[in-house]
Amino acid sequence: MDKQRKPLLALSLDELKQIVQEMSMPSFTAKQIADWLYKKRVTSIDGMTNLSLANRTKLAEAYEVGCYKPIQTTVSKDGTKKYLFEVVGGFVESVMIPDGDRCTLCVSTQVGCKMGCKFCATGKQGFHGQLTATDILNQIQSIPESKELTNIVFMGMGEPFDNTDNVLRVLNVLTAETGYAWSPKRVTVSTVGLIPGMLRFLSESQCHLAVSLHNPIAEERLEMMPAQKAFPIARVLEEIKRFDFTGQRRVSFEYTMFEGVNDQQRHVDALVRLLSGLECRVNLIRFHTVPDTPFKGASMQRMEWFRDQLNKKGVTTTIRKSRGEDILAACGLLSTQKISDNSKF
Repeated sequence: MDKQRKPLLALSLDELKQIVQEMSMPSFTAKQIADWLYKKRVTSIDGMTNLSLANRTKLAEAYEVGCYKPIQTTVSKDGTKKYLFEVVGGFVESVMIPDGDRCTLCVSTQVGCKMGCKFCATGKQGFHGQLTATDILNQIQSIPESKELTNIVFMGMGEPFDNTDNVLRVLNVLTAETGYAWSPKRVTVSTVGLIPGMLRFLSESQCHLAVSLHNPIAEERLEMMPAQKAFPIARVLEEIKRFDFTGQRRVSFEYTMFEGVNDQQRHVDALVRLLSGLECRVNLIRFHTVPDTPFKGASMQRMEWFRDQLNKKGVTTTIRKSRGEDILAACGLLSTQKISDNSKF
């Protein structure tokens, strides 16, 4: 992107109205620009052909679309694709997962992550910068499958509610009639439980929520997830239970299973107590080995036992299918530290 010009991508209709007003353009020009950005997915201001040449020239002096392509694509044997983007602060990855008539994109919100979860490659990378709303939306808009996407999950690199303002800006574009006009049911945002950002999200959007839980016992969760100290999972659940999940909005809980660590009967019982009274789903995730971690994944037999125990006790539980492990695109494996250290781009 041209650092001298500001990006239009991720701006709301109201913000576009402000721009055209300042440039003394007709007010309807804002809606035209929004249509070009989000309906027609134009990549340059020159392509906005129903704007006069004079207005396109004036707009292009200060602004650009702000869409930029991934610099690398890696394809898994199962069809999953991992895209690499260069951003301020380093590099980020997003993952496209085709599955029958569904096509899901897992997007990143930060370069690295501050949360430091002991079992996550991104967490081990550390934090190197926030993505702008343009950077986040660009992951969605710039890939070849952009118009085929059916779902977006904010489960890539970073903690979305450590970058709440920019995440909410992107959600607005995705769901606004003057943006992508998607149903909020097509979008899920994941968090380790950062309560301030989570509450804004629950109040200001209708998209689905996913909570990275991984252990329902406070002391044990703290050993795995430092965020437990500031935002205890019991408090996170108290806040979530204030909202309505009996309709079309869903809340789910991500639970990566580790042998002998969080796969015992006491964990089943604690999960049942913690989630009592909440309409929700638990997704069990196979642990994909991350170097320099003490964890070992639970066996499939143990995961099935754990799933069955929870289902018997009334907690809807499924085992999530693993995708893209051979290209380091599966849950917990995204990291661009080596790329940053050995950058040849």
